[in-house]
Amino acid sequence: MSEREQGAPLIELRGITKTYGHGQAAFQALRGVDLRINEGEFVAIMGPSGSGKSTAMNTLGCLDTPSSGEYLFRGVHVEQLDRNQRALLRRHYLGFVFQGFNLLSRTSAQENVELPLLYRGETTVARHAAAREALASVGLEGFGHHGPSELSGGQQQRVAIARAIVTRPTVLLADEPTGNLDTRTGNEIMELLSGLNRDLGITVLMVTHEPEMAAYAHRVIHFRDGRVERDASNGERA
Repeated sequence: MSEREQGAPLIELRGITKTYGHGQAAFQALRGVDLRINEGEFVAIMGPSGSGKSTAMNTLGCLDTPSSGEYLFRGVHVEQLDRNQRALLRRHYLGFVFQGFNLLSRTSAQENVELPLLYRGETTVARHAAAREALASVGLEGFGHHGPSELSGGQQQRVAIARAIVTRPTVLLADEPTGNLDTRTGNEIMELLSGLNRDLGITVLMVTHEPEMAAYAHRVIHFRDGRVERDASNGERA
C-alpha cells in the first residue's frame, strides 16, 4: 500500500452504487454514496432495515464490490483490485467484529484469537505471544484456555474483539457488536471499543441500530434508501 497524501482521508467513497440482480428483479442497495473517513475516527452507521448501511459496511470491508464509483483506501483504488489483492488488504489493514461473535466452538479463546495470524503465516511463538497480549488488552488475561461455551456473551465478544485486533489493524469494522448483549454488557463493550480507538488510534466503523451505543462515536452517519441522509458529529445530533 502506498502512503496516503498528507491531509487526505483514510477512506473515501465517491459515487458508490451497488445493484443486486438484473432486469426487473434488480435492487439498488446503494445509490451514489459519497463518504470521507479520517484516520483515528470512531464512526457509527445507522439506518432502518434496507437503508444500505450493511451493504456500505460490506463494501468498506472489501467483503463486497461496488457496481460503480470509486473506493479509495489511503489513496489506493480498492474497486480496481482483484480478489487476491482485496484479501491482502483485509488481512493486513482490517479487523472485523460481528453480532454473533463467530467463534469456533471447539477451539480455545487463545486459538480463536490466533487464527488471523495463522493465515498470515506467523510462527507459533509469535502467534502465542500476540494472542496473549490481545486477550489481556480486552480484559481477558488468563482466559486463553477457556472455550466459548465456558464464557459469557460479553466475554465471547471480547474474544472476538481480541481476534480482530491481534493483527494490529488500521480499521476495525464492527457490525452490531452489542446486538446480542444486555445493556450493561453492551456498554462495557462500547467502552472497550472507545478505548481501542483512543489509546491505539484504531479507526472504528460500527453499524448499530441503538442510539445509546452510537453516542460513543465521534460521528453518526444515517443511511436511508441507499443514500447518506445525514452525517453529523455527536455534538450536532438531534
